[in-house]
Amino acid sequence: MKLSKKAEYGLRALINMGIAEELGRDRVSISELAACDNLPLKFVEQILMQLREAEYVDSKRGKFGGYFIKKPAGEIRMGDLIRLLDGPLAPISCASQSAYQKCSCADEAHCGLRMLMIDVRNAMANILDRYTLADVVEVTLRKIRRDNAGHFFLKSDQAQVASSQPEDPADPADGFLAGLVSSKK
Repeated sequence: MKLSKKAEYGLRALINMGIAEELGRDRVSISELAACDNLPLKFVEQILMQLREAEYVDSKRGKFGGYFIKKPAGEIRMGDLIRLLDGPLAPISCASQSAYQKCSCADEAHCGLRMLMIDVRNAMANILDRYTLADVVEVTLRKIRRDNAGHFFLKSDQAQVASSQPEDPADPADGFLAGLVSSKK
């Protein structure tokens, strides 16, 4: 599975809104959300409209307006967000629970590819449906604070603003689950 830019930007925007909320910001402007991760403003605006229609976020107009997370972050499952923005998690339609379509093979019940892709779907769903936006925000903030790293919504005097790249950008020890495990030690 590969996230579309729409899902990636939507998740980034929501995570950043959650971080801002945890840091005491009630509302965040679209321009701040776009600037935070160098995202295209108009695209973020379209994504936020979809999230608003689905009642994950809301907005307030005016001088102190902006977007905010409408539902409690602890009730927003990451899998639900991805399904909203990208559609089914299954890599092929005959392995999907929410958007099933008949397989093109002659014997769907004994199709090895279908069986494998059902396991792939289940593994992804088990992780994405287990964790909430609140979990992701908490792990992200903990790592930022641990590393004394900067973030757009942290005041510059609270943290050293650094844009460092990890030596191995796909190191499993740098993943979300590793962040959860290290917090329970």
